[in-house]
Amino acid sequence: MKCWKCAREIEVKERVGFRDHCPGCDRALHACLNCEFYDVAYNNQCRETQAERVVDKERPNFCDFFRPGKGAKPAQVSRDAGARAKLDQLFKKKP
Repeated sequence: MKCWKCAREIEVKERVGFRDHCPGCDRALHACLNCEFYDVAYNNQCRETQAERVVDKERPNFCDFFRPGKGAKPAQVSRDAGARAKLDQLFKKKP
């Protein structure tokens, strides 16, 4: 799997533990952004319909449906950043 934050390749031998962290950036590995089911196009950004809602996708969670994925897709990250920039521009205060 790849870390969602630094894209470092991480070998998963058995499973990703709830407290496992990336050796490169020290971010949680058992987080939605590292899960195979993470998808911004779905309800609660998860393709697993039985999974409970997780608000902060970067933080570690106890989801039983977690499967190591390939990390956040660059298109999703850039799309989210682009949307945020447009919102900030739209709502910035005028002098």
